[in-house]
Amino acid sequence: MPLDRRVLLRAAAVAPLAGLVACGGGEPSSRTPSATASAGGSSASPSSPSPERSSSASSPSPSSSPSAPPRPRIAETLATGLDVPWGIAFLPDGSALVSCRDSFEIVRVGGRRTTVVGKVPGVVTTVDIGGEGGLLGLALHPGYPDEPWLYAYHSTGQDNRVVRMRLTQRGGLRLGAPQEVLTGIHTSLHHNGGGLRFAPDGHLYVSTGDAEDRDSAQDKASLNGKILRITDTGGVPDGNPFGNEVWSYGHRNVEGLALDGDQLWASEFGDHEYDELNRIVKGGNYGWPEVEGSDGKGGYRDPLAQWPTSDCSPSGIAIARGRAWLGALQGQCVWSVDLATGATARHLHGHGRLRLAAAAPDGSLWVGTSNRDGRATPRSGDDRIFRVTL
Repeated sequence: MPLDRRVLLRAAAVAPLAGLVACGGGEPSSRTPSATASAGGSSASPSSPSPERSSSASSPSPSSSPSAPPRPRIAETLATGLDVPWGIAFLPDGSALVSCRDSFEIVRVGGRRTTVVGKVPGVVTTVDIGGEGGLLGLALHPGYPDEPWLYAYHSTGQDNRVVRMRLTQRGGLRLGAPQEVLTGIHTSLHHNGGGLRFAPDGHLYVSTGDAEDRDSAQDKASLNGKILRITDTGGVPDGNPFGNEVWSYGHRNVEGLALDGDQLWASEFGDHEYDELNRIVKGGNYGWPEVEGSDGKGGYRDPLAQWPTSDCSPSGIAIARGRAWLGALQGQCVWSVDLATGATARHLHGHGRLRLAAAAPDGSLWVGTSNRDGRATPRSGDDRIFRVTL
């Protein structure tokens, strides 16, 4: 019987092994395929239903066969020596603010320079015992600079929470004191979620983990195991399906959120079966803890793509060129998924654990390593952020 991912992670905390398993969390969703990693370069592999699970989604017809994926190439290294780059928010000038999970710093990366903007107070990390909390997702207010707010998701000794901090220009960009936006998200050693993404309508999506309480994912009154939708000050917007912050539920651990127009996409960690890429819909139930991956006609939302947990562990996610690009920790690569067909391809292996993936304003991707997260042997210069052209 396969080991529960939490058992493996706790074993790693006692006797660290290089690149054992990625940050916990997974869920069941609705589209289909099982992607298997290939050794070597960019290999396209159309997703197909796993033989162990049925699927409600039909396979692409010959007329909709997947096109060859773009071939990403590392154009330059933008930053080195970072302490687990996790969240990212691009500024109007093309530079970016990046959160460092375990040092609690927010740094500005751009113009071949990395400068510290500030350190977020009150953050707690458990990296020394294999934990996944700390300073996680970032989002810039869509009205910036008129609304000069930077939002952050982080762990404390009592909860996970969303805060916002005013950005000011005083001899360089500086970070103000945090103001609470949303508190009371349960925290644990694993499954802390952490994604933030502003929608075109100005509302903020927040991804949470089940905090190792799997039943919370199906409890629509709980903030855990969910994707939440709130106002920029933490209120409940009109139109939320259950009259509270919850937008979708039945999630195990969602770290990555990305938008393709109005459509929200999420990456999710599985337990011991499948990791997933999910198309998020209002009020959708993605099935955890009842299922991982596709359940066909079982009534839960199925993923567009799914991978064995040994091949992926998806965290950051970007949308570009009609594909989702996912930083894969356990897979030590970037996976891309054709959003029209579900076809997958593996890229950029050879740099260790990859976590951060973001679409930059110039059309490139920014990809960050995660070799200092306690689950790998860091290389000289880790952790890094690369600029990747397609």
